[in-house]
Amino acid sequence: MDDARLDSIVIDALDKGLPPAIGPIAVSDIGKKNIRALSDELPLPLLLLRQSAVEHNSAWMKSFLELTGTSLAPHGKTSMSPQLFRRQMEDGAWGMTLSNIHQLKVGRHFGLRRILLANQLVGRAAIQYVLDELANDPEFEFFCLVDSVANVEAVAELAKERGMTRPVQMLVEGGLVNRRAGCRTIEAALEVARAVSGNAPFTALRGVEGFEGIVDNPDPLKRQEDVATFIEFLCEIAKRCEGEGLFAEGEVILSGGGSAYFDIVASRFGALDLRQPNRIVLRPGCYLTHDSVMLRNFMAQMQARRPDLASLGESWRPALEVWAHVVSRPQPDHVIVGMGKRDASYDAGLPVPFASSRPGRDPAPVALEGKYTTVEMNDQHLFLKVPPDSPLEVGDMLGFGISHPCLTFDKWRFIPVVDDHYVVVDAITTAF
Repeated sequence: MDDARLDSIVIDALDKGLPPAIGPIAVSDIGKKNIRALSDELPLPLLLLRQSAVEHNSAWMKSFLELTGTSLAPHGKTSMSPQLFRRQMEDGAWGMTLSNIHQLKVGRHFGLRRILLANQLVGRAAIQYVLDELANDPEFEFFCLVDSVANVEAVAELAKERGMTRPVQMLVEGGLVNRRAGCRTIEAALEVARAVSGNAPFTALRGVEGFEGIVDNPDPLKRQEDVATFIEFLCEIAKRCEGEGLFAEGEVILSGGGSAYFDIVASRFGALDLRQPNRIVLRPGCYLTHDSVMLRNFMAQMQARRPDLASLGESWRPALEVWAHVVSRPQPDHVIVGMGKRDASYDAGLPVPFASSRPGRDPAPVALEGKYTTVEMNDQHLFLKVPPDSPLEVGDMLGFGISHPCLTFDKWRFIPVVDDHYVVVDAITTAF
């Protein structure tokens, strides 16, 4: 990663969450200001990142990789934070996963050297950008997904026009009927794989990929079985590709994405017996920050099917919190909070209130006692059902856990990093 570019990022009062009196300031200097996030020094609503939780989750994931013998290419689209990219690479990630050309440009701007594009490389401008990067930087490693012969030929044609001496490395993608991209049958996958191999030296088949998160079954146990079946489908594609000698020289990449079933991906790919050396690459994007609803449920399911994970200690901790003021209490059981859909995700569960803090009175957040339930969110307001005898007053701060980090990160450019006393010790930025 390019530390100079990272450390030179500047934020100012136009960035949500930063008061006018502080900016403009280099993000790397925020931690020197001794700001206390819950003392009304920063304007609310405010998304915070708990440093201790991030460190814990990072250590857990490294232990999981050691246990399973797998590699990590975390999906950067979750945070789109170059500071978190740096941390993940320093933690030993094999590479970073990204979704589109904008994200790829961000990654390259900040110095990522190995990127897996978890998407098809489509469109002349996008293909030309990748070819330029490969031609200009011999240390840049790029992989993309492919599920059609037409796409293979389009990439190969432009690479040939350019006179490329390095191939575009591709992973044939397997998919499911009526779901996202990917070949629906083994024969379709082999047809694509043959096209990739046949267009050498401009394209090279480097592996097989699928996103198990596309599996949809309302029964959690049956969904896990369906995920395993899907990975077996990918394994069969890999065996058939090897049998026909379609893979290029080097490691065969076997990759699954998602933050819910990567244990199944690891075990099923791990049982595949290929003659050619191979690497299992997991691509969870949410492990570093976790959440308080959706992923917490998925992690509980993972621990139930993999009791051996208890050896890794406590599982992931939620690292993201949104804090906001009580702005109105028009009824004893009805509180209006100054945060909404523009501040936190709501697609996979509404924010969960967990603590309050009254500036000037509470030295630390106070756990909410009784039943507090988010019932609705508007653009800028959240409606909270509270016990009639709740002590909440206008001006009090409320802390919320979120569900689905991907759609919370994208609402913030500036995110303070706090210690367990809510002192701002650092900050990250995003580049959506």
